[in-house]
Amino acid sequence: MKLKFESNQTFQREAIDAITDLFEGQPLQKGDFSVSIEAAGSGIFSGQVQTEFGIGNNILLNEEALFKNLHIVQDKNDLDRTSAGEFNSNGLNFSVEMETGTGKTYVYLRTIFELSRKYGFKKYIIVVPGVAIREGTLKTIEITKEHFRSLYNNIELESFVYDSKKPVRLKQFATSNHVQIMVINIDAFNKETNVFNQERNQMNGYSPKDFINSVNPIVIIDEPQSVDKTEKAKEAIKSLNPLCIFRYSATHANPYNLVYRLDPVRAYQMRLVKQIVVAEAKGSEAANDAYIKLLKTDNKKGIVAELLIHKNTNDGPKEKKVKVKQGDSLFRKSDERHLYKDGYEVVDINSEPGNEFIDFSNGKRLMLGQESGGIGEELIELQIRQTIQRHLDKELLMKDKGIKVLSLFFIDTVPNYRIYGSDGVVEKGKYAIWFEKHYNELIVLEKYKPLNKFTAEQIHNGYFSQDKRTITPFEVVTNKTNTQAEDSTFNLIMRDKERLLDMNEPLRFIFSHSALKEGWDNPNVFQICSLREMGSSRERRQTLGRGLRLPVNQDGDRIFDENINKLTVISSEGYADFAVGLQKEYEDDCGVTFGKVNKNAFAKLSMLIDDEEKHVGRETSEKIWDALKQNGFIDDKGKITSTFDPKKEVFTLNLPPEFSNIENEIIETLESYRLERHIKQAEEPRKLRLKSNKELREQDLDKEFEELWNRIKHKTTYEVVYSSDELIANCIKSIGKMEKIEPVSISYREALLDVEMKGVTAQETRANYYTLKYKGALPDIITYLQNETELTRATLVKILTESNSINYFLINPQRYMDAIAAIIRKELYRLMVDGIKYEKIGGDEWHMRLFEDKEVMSYLSNRCEVKKSVYDAIVYESEIERRFAEDLDKRDDIKLFVKLPSWFEVDTPIGKYNPDWAIVKENDSAIYLVCETKGTRDFLKLRTSEADKIKCGKKHFEILNTTFKVAVSAKEI
Repeated sequence: MKLKFESNQTFQREAIDAITDLFEGQPLQKGDFSVSIEAAGSGIFSGQVQTEFGIGNNILLNEEALFKNLHIVQDKNDLDRTSAGEFNSNGLNFSVEMETGTGKTYVYLRTIFELSRKYGFKKYIIVVPGVAIREGTLKTIEITKEHFRSLYNNIELESFVYDSKKPVRLKQFATSNHVQIMVINIDAFNKETNVFNQERNQMNGYSPKDFINSVNPIVIIDEPQSVDKTEKAKEAIKSLNPLCIFRYSATHANPYNLVYRLDPVRAYQMRLVKQIVVAEAKGSEAANDAYIKLLKTDNKKGIVAELLIHKNTNDGPKEKKVKVKQGDSLFRKSDERHLYKDGYEVVDINSEPGNEFIDFSNGKRLMLGQESGGIGEELIELQIRQTIQRHLDKELLMKDKGIKVLSLFFIDTVPNYRIYGSDGVVEKGKYAIWFEKHYNELIVLEKYKPLNKFTAEQIHNGYFSQDKRTITPFEVVTNKTNTQAEDSTFNLIMRDKERLLDMNEPLRFIFSHSALKEGWDNPNVFQICSLREMGSSRERRQTLGRGLRLPVNQDGDRIFDENINKLTVISSEGYADFAVGLQKEYEDDCGVTFGKVNKNAFAKLSMLIDDEEKHVGRETSEKIWDALKQNGFIDDKGKITSTFDPKKEVFTLNLPPEFSNIENEIIETLESYRLERHIKQAEEPRKLRLKSNKELREQDLDKEFEELWNRIKHKTTYEVVYSSDELIANCIKSIGKMEKIEPVSISYREALLDVEMKGVTAQETRANYYTLKYKGALPDIITYLQNETELTRATLVKILTESNSINYFLINPQRYMDAIAAIIRKELYRLMVDGIKYEKIGGDEWHMRLFEDKEVMSYLSNRCEVKKSVYDAIVYESEIERRFAEDLDKRDDIKLFVKLPSWFEVDTPIGKYNPDWAIVKENDSAIYLVCETKGTRDFLKLRTSEADKIKCGKKHFEILNTTFKVAVSAKEI
């Protein structure tokens, strides 16, 4: 199989633009097609510069221009502006925050292509913290190569991993005129003793670093919180002499100059990640032994340990947390519980990171997270069995959909799964033994027999740091060296994502300790079983992140079915505790506060302002916030109050009339701040029951459904008809209204230095700004615009000549070309949608049997029981849909309604459109209609991709002589 990549995902384009827009005004380098308006030698006006060692990146914009562009980008993405003081202290570090599983690596790789195409920057270094992220980056470069070649006209690109044994490769990096990407671990250059920092004879007495820092590389840091977390690492990054630094992570420790944020809440709302389902395994009434669990150690105020023990209470022994120091007795700490009477005095506590333990007088030692005397082993064995069973149930659901299911175990200690003998022999630990025992018991059950294609030994394996020194017990080794066998497992888990996703590859269950935590991911992980404490908040999110990515099928297509896209987390932690823990992590890591609505929360909502679709913006968002506070739905701090209850029969926010058309969107926004929208308790998905023909007849629905289906079942094809003259006229009109194109400028400043006891100060005494006349080679504007718009040269020439704006091209070529391309695309897009024409495809239609063939699964938490439908319930995605269905079901004049399944799609130029509802209403005669539920009646006036899809859908149903309506509530039907 081959993974496929979408090139037009809006959120990824926004993240890419957030970086490229920082350099607005930077001229493009000389291209393959260029004309000169003055004799050149004008390399200073390009993205490149010749250095002693090779060809380097060159930036013409001054820091003032970059600071201005930064604010424009931050305003566009609804982020707080960086102050001048922060900008000066942050340097040219720019941060992008993207939730795990949303394509962070794809985004920064594509940003490289965009920066090269737009501004001519060609030297890039990707710095990673370790093996997992390095391998993931290399794999993404490999599997996206063909995709990027098609997008960027076969641009020449060379990528490699820094190898200290081959430092001469850095000469090629410095001297090449092609795009160069070097991937390097931070540990390879953060010490003076590294080869990277030492002079080499084969490099004419220079060090590899000399070649790197001479060409001003753009440095991309993947997971900066793990890369430059020490002063030494920060200095190492500076020693690369970067033109600028781009930092990508889901969990930034310091988000310097943040330019884009896709936090976990927004990622979930956009359905870009799986929903989290929590399954817990908990023991009870297990108090027959002296139970102890070491939770943590601390040396801040003397060395202490926090334990979980059983403490006597009036209601019997209960689990309680206690703090102990050396010499303490658990007998006293437990209120004299007799099981702790002998041998449970604390004799030693070690708080050394990575080696935390506690010793007792009876010789017992507990490591961090370890427990004694409870039913810990029984719970772990149960978790393993439950994970296998969940996995097999998921495989049954997926077996006809071509989706391979993977499960991931995070274990406490490696020997519990794999024991490495001193003689090189590797044996199975107890977890591996338990796994095979329970798998063999389950797979022979009648319902799982169709899945029984491989042996228990074939389907599970693991990757641990120790595997670099030995072979694994799950390899069939024939004429292989130990290294070859080890590499086979390493390659499969760490590198060969496509083979791991292949149905014919046996491996389905992967065990790890920490090697698969940060940086490793696979889209088809559906179960994560944590057999250890999740530790810090960042570790918990990184652990969950291994399974958040949306799955793919055997054709490499991404799956967007919400009933499938569930990540089940199996742990000993209760649902409520897990939810509280995850909420704290979102708040600590991402600045998200559940239940607390910030004043900017509604800024991205769209409404018609002066006949144009616009975001309401910060100022209007604050007005909405104030109105909600005045009406008691939020308090002074923005916390949602109990007054906000959209499930009430009649519910309204009572907002000022100017906001009435977006009230439902405001309700949805408020609901998104509730944690339960993001995490659900584990429950078995249920199949919607399709009513029998007899039931339909008894309810007088059979003929209604047949007639309804006969009206909407036809498939159509479309053609786009628009007038070139109209396109040209519209473009010329819009170009006439565009903002003035400013020339490139530079600044000159002088300051008087003063040396005082408090230090050296500087007082600015002069500041002048100069605009520069462009003297470089003009790019081939027609070829550039053809690539951006796919219009003919003749059409483009006419737009440019008749718009009387070409003088701007001489002032600042790149800024002008980008502005013109954006205007043309916008006008072309409008005409395509407005001019679309549909016609039936003879004999091609949706068949009613698909309702039986394609089962619809749902969870109790998102299903609504109804009577007037062909199913016994409908699956809703929002409170608007739930209320709509309930209200329709109560109406006497509504004979039948169907929530149209996801496979019922209409083709449009901008993607597939899946309508919401098909309805039969009784008036003097039956009325058949298709309906879309939206938060505002003015939705179709907006210029968004979703609104345009609906407009196309309306024209599709017009050809079928079926009424199409956008409704806010059932009252409008």
